[in-house]
Amino acid sequence: MTTDEKISWIVVTGATGYVGSRLVPMLLDSGHRVRAVSRSLQKLKSRVWANHPNVELAEAEMSDVESIHRILQDCSAAYYFVHSMNSQNSNFAEKDREAANNFVSAADECSVERIIYLGGLGIANADLSKHLQSRHEVADILSQSKIPTTILRAAMIIGSGSTSFEILRYLVERLPVMITPRWVSTPCQPIAIRNVLHFLLGCLDNDATTGGIFDIGGPEVLTYAELMQIYAEEAHLKRRFIVPVPVFTPRLSSYWIHFVTPVPSYIARPLAEGLRNPVVCQESRINGILPQPLLDCRSAIRIALEKIQHHQVPSRWTDAGRLKPAEWCTEEDPIWAGGTVYSDIRRIGVHAGAEELWKPLVRLGGENGWYYGNWLWWLRGIMDLFIGGVGLRRGRRHPSELYPGDVLDFWRVQAVVPNERLLLTAEMKVPGEAVLEFRLVKTAEHTTDIIQIAKFHPSGLTGILYWYLVMPLHHFVFTGMLRGIATASERQIISGPEKLEVSPKYKSAAQAPKLGDVAESIAIMNTPTTNVT
Repeated sequence: MTTDEKISWIVVTGATGYVGSRLVPMLLDSGHRVRAVSRSLQKLKSRVWANHPNVELAEAEMSDVESIHRILQDCSAAYYFVHSMNSQNSNFAEKDREAANNFVSAADECSVERIIYLGGLGIANADLSKHLQSRHEVADILSQSKIPTTILRAAMIIGSGSTSFEILRYLVERLPVMITPRWVSTPCQPIAIRNVLHFLLGCLDNDATTGGIFDIGGPEVLTYAELMQIYAEEAHLKRRFIVPVPVFTPRLSSYWIHFVTPVPSYIARPLAEGLRNPVVCQESRINGILPQPLLDCRSAIRIALEKIQHHQVPSRWTDAGRLKPAEWCTEEDPIWAGGTVYSDIRRIGVHAGAEELWKPLVRLGGENGWYYGNWLWWLRGIMDLFIGGVGLRRGRRHPSELYPGDVLDFWRVQAVVPNERLLLTAEMKVPGEAVLEFRLVKTAEHTTDIIQIAKFHPSGLTGILYWYLVMPLHHFVFTGMLRGIATASERQIISGPEKLEVSPKYKSAAQAPKLGDVAESIAIMNTPTTNVT
């Protein structure tokens, strides 16, 4: 390629989401140059394909027209996988409308040749749920623009880690008897994720799909009750007893999903409301244009379960969304200008190398637990569920691997530096913002300290009271967790665990006295144990 030759990019928005993160490597394998776009560059960098020579990583916000212009420069086609259904948006439909309008405006100005969008099934004139209405509205905005747009409309996607599959899995596995609403008799036409990806990839290079609207679905139309029984059989469970109850409203269904599955209420409710709408393909033209073997539901469920069993889940529904930065806990501004920050800093010395301690450290949470007081963590998760939080049941994607953006029970991984640092931000309901950080600091030959830092930025008086109420538990939980990590390494503990007090007079790392590697590392991490400005 000459220096004057123009590079034509395929843009994938939502590239860290469930579908987008699986489509990017397929596009790369097909020889395309891909500009992977997300709201978090840090999350993009953690993907296995991030260093591919034909991929470019880009950060953009769909409410920022200027950032959309940047990502669409020299772009021939764009996949639109944007959805605003999250805990920060009380009106996701309005946000979706704004994002779609911004996108088509920028795409027109950047001379984008094609847009490909994955929307939802459902008859437009029917009494659609707010979620399905929003999907249809976005499709209308994109298709009515000047740019040829291909719309694929799907119902439930069956695949390891998808939202719909996780709801199905947890309901069936945890409830041998289910009191259900009438929507269990609603017909749907699920489709396997691999079939969805085949259609998405095929549309790009097939002109026959340009500007078309296509329904995509598997070979079967089933009710949700039938789907639950198929899952039970494939998971080798006893047949489930399903009792439909007319008074079980979508609102009650969403609460039930929230408590039984890892899916939080802000996602569960719009999805539950959509379960009343039949979602069945009205035509199947695309099967002739892009032929492929369509997996039936039983086969799709079997493959998904095998992926979960072997820890081969490349993306999960929890991957989507912003990786929220915690500016108030950065090292550059230890005495944070924004107000009160409380810290709890503890250490333990172990006769081990950092790589030996890193292995048990990154296995925190999920099925492995928290090394100490798991019943207390479980209780905190139950309390979080009752006040509308995510609870402790989201688990983790892989038992021994962590990347920025990964969910870790009711935490989210903010930063990972192997053998050095792990930073988690809290996603449970707290009156403020919280982070939990671990650092591995070499203190002597084959001797390492685990430094554990909990920081809390309270919101008002309630947050301050909350901190002082949980402080007594920190001694047991944090000390026990440190000892548990060290013990799991099967190496000798040589000092600690102990709580560290950092003097408030050290305003920056440069002012801290050089008292050895440990003291210096603590000074770098510093915020005073109680810092009120």
